[in-house]
Amino acid sequence: MSEFTLQVKARGQAGKDLYTMRKQGSIPAVMYGHGTEPQMLWVQYMDFSKLYAKAGESSIVEIIPETGKKVNVIVQDVQVDPLSGRFSHTDFFQVRMDEKLEAHVPLEFVGEAPAVREMGGILLKPIEEILVSCLPKDLPHTLSVDLSSLKTFEDHIQIKDMKIPAGVEILIEMDTTVALVEAPRTEAEIAALDEKVEGDVTKVEGVEKEGVVAPDEAIDTEKKGGNKEEKKAPAVKA
Repeated sequence: MSEFTLQVKARGQAGKDLYTMRKQGSIPAVMYGHGTEPQMLWVQYMDFSKLYAKAGESSIVEIIPETGKKVNVIVQDVQVDPLSGRFSHTDFFQVRMDEKLEAHVPLEFVGEAPAVREMGGILLKPIEEILVSCLPKDLPHTLSVDLSSLKTFEDHIQIKDMKIPAGVEILIEMDTTVALVEAPRTEAEIAALDEKVEGDVTKVEGVEKEGVVAPDEAIDTEKKGGNKEEKKAPAVKA
């Protein structure tokens, strides 16, 4: 049994009562996968919000419908309304427990880098997640990155330095850097950067847009005959 479960209800025709159901605290969803017909569903907003905060898109979720058997899925393609910031739609991809799947697993950065704490460096995280392949039972919710090995500005952590759980295959290059510490900028470097930005702004303000004719030039062109009518050919007498 999965650690995460979610109650769902069947949804009728696409778009029917969509506004009403959202006002009542539900969001539309669709479940698909393994050649099955897509199923349109309703999910309680608060239930899904709590689930997504814990399960994300890298955990097996057990869908519990009103009728029929339970289904194992992973959450995919969650849509958020740009104005309200609320979830507006989600997909559920049906998985088979005896078949490998691919998923993006987020990185969890733990500990503190000595190069940050003692030397004032800046922690950089080039990537935030890793694509993996595994059986659903082996799918990790997160992959841990221990920052304590970053003692100097020359140190870096690559995927091959991480502890990868058994049964999990990494689908990107093992020498991919996941964390490093950059030396803090000196006051001279910051001042030089500010001067460069100011200089670039000045150049942009002084550049004329190509292909744009000033109003006075356009009027002058018309006076010189720029908009003259075409001469008609003389009529030919029969």
